[in-house]
Amino acid sequence: MAADPIPGIKPPDVADVLMDAQTDQAIQGALRYLASKQSPSGAWSEKEHPVAFTGYVVMAFLATGNLPGEGEYGKTVARGVSYLLDCVGPNGYISSASAAAGKKDSNMYDHGIAAIALGEVYGQTKDPAVHAKLQLAIKLILSAQAKDGGWRYQPRPSDSDISVTVLQVVALRAAKNAGLDVPQETIEKAVGYVKSCNDPATGGFTYQPHNKQPGFARTCAAIYSLQVCGKYDDPMIGPASKFIDAHKDDREWFTYGHFYAAPAKYMIGGQTWKDWYTSMNRKLMGAARRNGDQTSWAPIDGKLGDIYATAVYTMILAMPYHYIPLYQR
Repeated sequence: MAADPIPGIKPPDVADVLMDAQTDQAIQGALRYLASKQSPSGAWSEKEHPVAFTGYVVMAFLATGNLPGEGEYGKTVARGVSYLLDCVGPNGYISSASAAAGKKDSNMYDHGIAAIALGEVYGQTKDPAVHAKLQLAIKLILSAQAKDGGWRYQPRPSDSDISVTVLQVVALRAAKNAGLDVPQETIEKAVGYVKSCNDPATGGFTYQPHNKQPGFARTCAAIYSLQVCGKYDDPMIGPASKFIDAHKDDREWFTYGHFYAAPAKYMIGGQTWKDWYTSMNRKLMGAARRNGDQTSWAPIDGKLGDIYATAVYTMILAMPYHYIPLYQR
């Protein structure tokens, strides 16, 4: 039996988007596929970035009501979480064993998604073992914030970009929701950085401040990070949401962008969310591959492999279940 949905203040009318039987069947098939791809170590990977891939897959299982030791895939989730905990170093940096051996497959991007997953797990389980490692991971994020308020790929203050910054911001919010101490000053500095990447002419966001080209994925990341920081009604949200609508079929970084677009649209709620989910459901269900009782997806943008794409698309399709506290206002 899956965990009960977490009570929360949901955005207006999100309950109007209901889960149909065909989508539910595809989600269950995807969970079977993902469970079958777990390595003996508890990780998931496409030969590299096991920390990030494991974080994404754990989030997919959480989005369907599975927790460590609870739900149909409770043991699967527990092994995945155990792997992430084993990857937390003494300084809090979450990196794989292959990274420790000198291979470049861990960075603050991997750290961020793993910290998000651990934050959500701790928030729902209050497991002291998770708390100890999560606290270290959050301390590292706080220490790595650059002067401009953002984060970059290395676990130290340097320059910043929107893609790495959003993951750290979301991890901080997940930890704060779970009861860990996160200074408000850190959040406000991060908001300032995100806003500095806005392009007023289009409503979109750029990779870094003063870049000339706003893009779909970076705008999804930006609008989501503002909402996660509590700026639900910020004047930048509406124009950015329209920018996302106009570019939602852009193939470049499609999967990465929609990982953020889903909760961003969900937190806006109402007809905006209903129209967006209906469109995405149609697209993803049309692209689903069925093999016996399993469902999987190839990445629509051709990037990072089937495990990653299946995890992200499963999370998106599962949002009407309302299991992820992080996505509630």
